[in-house]
Amino acid sequence: MVASLTKEAPAFRLNQICYSPAILRFAMAAHADLSISALQGVLEDYGLGRIARIDEATNGGPEIHRLFETSKGKYLLRVAQAVREYDVKRELELLGFLSKHSFPCPWPLQDRNGRFYREHERRFVSIYRWSPGQSFSVEGLNDAQLESTGRALANLHVIGRAYKKGIDSRHNFDQVSDLYWRLRPRLPSFFSKISRLLDEEFDYLHRHLEQRLPKGVIHGDLFADRLLFRGDRLTSILAFESATRGKFIADLATAVNALCFVGEKYWLARFRSLMLGYESVRALSLAEWDAFPNELRYSSLRLLVTGLQTWLNCSGVSDGKRDFREFLERLRVLRREKDGGMDELLMAMATGYDYRKYQKVKGMDRNLVVVSGSNK
Repeated sequence: MVASLTKEAPAFRLNQICYSPAILRFAMAAHADLSISALQGVLEDYGLGRIARIDEATNGGPEIHRLFETSKGKYLLRVAQAVREYDVKRELELLGFLSKHSFPCPWPLQDRNGRFYREHERRFVSIYRWSPGQSFSVEGLNDAQLESTGRALANLHVIGRAYKKGIDSRHNFDQVSDLYWRLRPRLPSFFSKISRLLDEEFDYLHRHLEQRLPKGVIHGDLFADRLLFRGDRLTSILAFESATRGKFIADLATAVNALCFVGEKYWLARFRSLMLGYESVRALSLAEWDAFPNELRYSSLRLLVTGLQTWLNCSGVSDGKRDFREFLERLRVLRREKDGGMDELLMAMATGYDYRKYQKVKGMDRNLVVVSGSNK
């Protein structure tokens, strides 16, 4: 049965379309310029049989997805939008590496010619075996699921350390700053207060953002609509098109901003569950705990700026996926300009920092005892 994604998961929709070939052809063409006959031609190279059913699947990302069923099972068709072939290859190489290390992520099927993707009507098409699982809205995630997500994110960071192939740097401060200063002249006059806030924030983070922290492969966009669960167990993390090489704490900060901010405030219980899962696999260093508050601010700033870019490119209309105003509210909370759970979050971070420091000192004392004992 197709994953049950109804009211609990408005961010990931499965809209069943009727089986009429004419309507199927229209629905495919309206979103991806792929007719049902063209899709069937693609499937013949995979030996998947005739299409029995097709659904629309959207997960908040820039790609187009179609969930379809044949006599041989359920599959996901992905159409990559407006990307270079190099980016497609880079993402597939990373997914292949992660899959070999049993990381829960999608992996494309090979066609009869050994290809993992193909170009079709100036877009790149790939097909994946459907991963059973259910997506939830951020409000619908429970503590056990958040803990499972934290554990998976830490596993990604640990596994990714061994990934030696190059990945284009994305999301770093200089790139986001350059984007903002290109966008700033396009902002309407009534954005003057927002512009001043962003100017101040870029100036502050330029002086205080720490760069010498553990780095490796990061997801870069771990929102609720990228997660699939079976019960409390995470079965797959989707959408690795934003993956890059960067600071682990920056990736974790984005996850906190995405998963722990609900109803205009940060929830301490959600933060603790996410961190419990993460630190069960990879403990943060003292420097990472110290940098955490500023990384939260930078993550919100980055998402705000990229949201503004989308808003401007769409002539002032939100795309309904990543509204820049959501991250403006987070940033105001993080700057302590309004209430929203930041005091509790800072206390939890300070406690985590002190706990790690205590453990480090305790370990040093234990080593001294061993050394002194050996000298007797």
